[in-house]
Amino acid sequence: MLAPERIWWKPLHRMEKSWLIVAFSWCVLLTIMMPLWFFYGRQNVPATTFRTTPQKYQQQTTAFIEQYQVDTLNRLPVVAPPPDSDIYLLARQWQWTPVLQLEKGKTYRLHLSSTDVQHGFSLQPVNLNLQVLPGYDYVATITPTQSGEFSIVCNEFCSIGHHLMVGKIIVTE
Repeated sequence: MLAPERIWWKPLHRMEKSWLIVAFSWCVLLTIMMPLWFFYGRQNVPATTFRTTPQKYQQQTTAFIEQYQVDTLNRLPVVAPPPDSDIYLLARQWQWTPVLQLEKGKTYRLHLSSTDVQHGFSLQPVNLNLQVLPGYDYVATITPTQSGEFSIVCNEFCSIGHHLMVGKIIVTE
């Protein structure tokens, strides 16, 4: 039996060369675009992250709820904090607490953290997505631009009750 002919040193066919040039050019273009997307893109939420403990964050959230609670909704506290204040949202299996009642056009500093496992914060229909990790206080400055009720969905599988993890932000005029 004869071994197959070795062709690795032979010149590439014209079509192979063309596709290699296209693929390499595309890789170079995307590599150049990554810093531009990062610095000039609007997809990055301006935020700061701090180290915390789940116990400390839960205490801060409990104090926040006690100070600003105005009602309950489905056994969850509804809080109405003043504009330009720090607001806390706690993720734990399988709920977001509290329900936030915010004012349209006013700025808030939203604190997000988890007490147990990794969760995903997805604000619908705005399509704002963040990762929420235990041990980290994720702080984003937000200004609601439209009134209505917005759902918060956990988009990171967090165990058997994951599909039940829905929260709410209510924005009033």
